[in-house]
Amino acid sequence: MSNHLFEAIRNAARGDSVFMELADGRTWTYRQVLSFSARLAHAISSLGVQAGDRVAVQVEKSAEALILYLACIRCGAIYLPLNTAYTLAELEYFVGDAEPRLLIVAPAAKEAVSLIAAAYGAVVETLDADGGGSLIDIANGRPDDFAEADRGADDLAAILYTSGTTGRSKGAMLTHGNLLSNASTLRDYWHFTSADRLIHALPIFHTHGLFVATNVTLLAGASMFLLPKFDPEEVLSLMSRSTVLMGVPTFYTRLLQNPRLNKDAAADMRLFISGSAPLLAETHADFRSRTGHAILERYGMTETNMNTSNPYDGERVAGTVGFPLPGVTVRVVDTATGKPLPANETGMIEIKGPNVFKGYWRMPEKTAAEFTRDGFFITGDLGKIDERGYVHIVGRGKDLVISGGYNIYPKEVEGEIDQIEGVLESAVIGVPHPDFGEGVTAVVVRRPGASVDEAAVLKALAERLARYKQPKRVMFVDELPRNTMGKVQKNVLREQYAGLFVSG
Repeated sequence: MSNHLFEAIRNAARGDSVFMELADGRTWTYRQVLSFSARLAHAISSLGVQAGDRVAVQVEKSAEALILYLACIRCGAIYLPLNTAYTLAELEYFVGDAEPRLLIVAPAAKEAVSLIAAAYGAVVETLDADGGGSLIDIANGRPDDFAEADRGADDLAAILYTSGTTGRSKGAMLTHGNLLSNASTLRDYWHFTSADRLIHALPIFHTHGLFVATNVTLLAGASMFLLPKFDPEEVLSLMSRSTVLMGVPTFYTRLLQNPRLNKDAAADMRLFISGSAPLLAETHADFRSRTGHAILERYGMTETNMNTSNPYDGERVAGTVGFPLPGVTVRVVDTATGKPLPANETGMIEIKGPNVFKGYWRMPEKTAAEFTRDGFFITGDLGKIDERGYVHIVGRGKDLVISGGYNIYPKEVEGEIDQIEGVLESAVIGVPHPDFGEGVTAVVVRRPGASVDEAAVLKALAERLARYKQPKRVMFVDELPRNTMGKVQKNVLREQYAGLFVSG
């Protein structure tokens, strides 16, 4: 039987070569990864998971958690990673929407999550940060081989939840073909080989750390240092034994703060890649002067994987996201007419290619609305393509905030703030932040006579929202700026607070 994505991964696997080394020095060879993923696939199947069923996973980063993704692919399940910061209230929505057959969570969360899962007939098992838990107990002693489920290029491999500025999160359906085509393209475009060793310090619950970092490494037969989180000292110490770092802009601003970062420290590195949020031109220039390396910036989305990249050979232009990847078509159109625009004119970015997702889970109308008649995905990002063909992202059509590489949807945060006693209304914006790219900022109007302050707002949100969604600052105003139609003018607020986190 054929399993589109896993077959390619297995064909690239290099036996007893190391696939990953952990922070404590333990290693996993490709052979061990394939054997353990087979045992996990048997465990998942024994819990009633069949091809096409969803497996939702909210666990800490570990080698076992990464191999669990491969196990799901092997048995034909649809892998559904969830941010470890999501609260129980947020988790309940995802379970209700995706209706997973199996939920895998941290041991401490099992009791509370089981109450939610019971309503949907889902089974709950555990996996801890050290690679133990009830799922591992079930996998132990299972066979080291597994007859893969037959999955073609158009079958779903994963659902990743994203959102717009209105309504609830949407499940982006990604196929085996989406993931394999994009990873193969990036492996070749970024010149990955089996000699590469990646520093993997990203989370594994979204596209960047899970699909870009992991799949590209697997398809190249390369190896990685799997770190639980980003630690500048640890990353600097590993550079002499590594060749590639994939990161978000925050990684690079933090590295620049460390006096150990210099040309000698980065001498053995081949490539530094940045994405998930805009990299400031200033950061690009500072990093180049300190290390001699030009950071390679690229552009992707949950719905499309990677779309563009600055060149491996050729000029990496700061402030741009480079050229469309091979096989990917990028166009900029007039937001009113949908007609393609000439070079250097700003409009809506639209994407077409084998990397573009199948649509939103159980949202056929939303899916139809996000695609053009000729099959392009409407990204919601505003941009332009210059006369040399470099793509520039200039803003977002829907006021999305990207902080530290995470997407934050203002409406969700505003909905929570507006429920706080003493708050009349609020507007949430992103303003330039030297460390996070954008800092989440809430602008709040008090009810007459109310005395609610910044500390009260932040305390109320601590239990309701994941940490990365919580505002870094709460500002109070008498009224929000509005246009003649009564719509809040967030552009005015962004200008007003543009210097909030930037000194000088």
